[in-house]
Amino acid sequence: MRYSMISLGALMLAAAAPAMAQDATETEPASPVTITGSITLTTDYRFRGLSQSDKKVAAQSTVNVNHESGLYAGVWTSTIDDQTSLPGYGDVEVDLYGGYTKTLESGVGFDVGLLYYFYASAPNRLGGADNDTDFFEPYASVNYTLGPVNVKVGGNYAWSGQSGLGDDDSLYLYGNVSASIPTTPIKLLGHVGRSKGALGAFNLDPNDDSYLDWSLGAEVSQKGFTLGVQYVDTDITSTRLGGEQFNRLVGGKQTVLGYLTFAF
Repeated sequence: MRYSMISLGALMLAAAAPAMAQDATETEPASPVTITGSITLTTDYRFRGLSQSDKKVAAQSTVNVNHESGLYAGVWTSTIDDQTSLPGYGDVEVDLYGGYTKTLESGVGFDVGLLYYFYASAPNRLGGADNDTDFFEPYASVNYTLGPVNVKVGGNYAWSGQSGLGDDDSLYLYGNVSASIPTTPIKLLGHVGRSKGALGAFNLDPNDDSYLDWSLGAEVSQKGFTLGVQYVDTDITSTRLGGEQFNRLVGGKQTVLGYLTFAF
């Protein structure tokens, strides 16, 4: 953050008027650490295509601490549904993360880090047994920007044996593309991802532990505010159970959601 020296120059005006112009342009060195954040209201919190808020409104926030070296750490939170979407997980998700990001002279950027999913209000026991919900998940991604287009590919892997995952591991691979429309505040978004393992077993077939999710969207940004809309869908089976589609029961049926974010 930069601090203006204009006020000091003004106080010295009578004694050293010629020095004022120099004082007015001097600034403190930029801080190597910056803090950023945002608050969001979304009509449905979707995690890898699945609703975590029972297809209802969710409030979210994030705070990041960034160092000029590329190191960063932060916390992201969201309200969740404890009755239908995530029984036994409480009503709030807290994601703690830290990592390192860098953009090379070639224009290729990379990001590596570690996530910790923490369900702060989850009960310690549920139905007479320990209620294990939390887990770690390392992640890595590579991106490249060409003009108004950015392409990103990445993966998240959570190892087996963690209390929140049981005996299975989890792998999520994804690709994102975004394109800004020149001379406008509009950005177009596309995403496809594949979940496999402990967080991918959402089909009726017990041998099928993977599914795909995808989304298309657009957003407009002005003066710190971003207004967006997205179509989200998965390939989880739509077979009907008791008159209701299975993908709707697990929160994976297609939807159109909207969100409003304010960044600071």
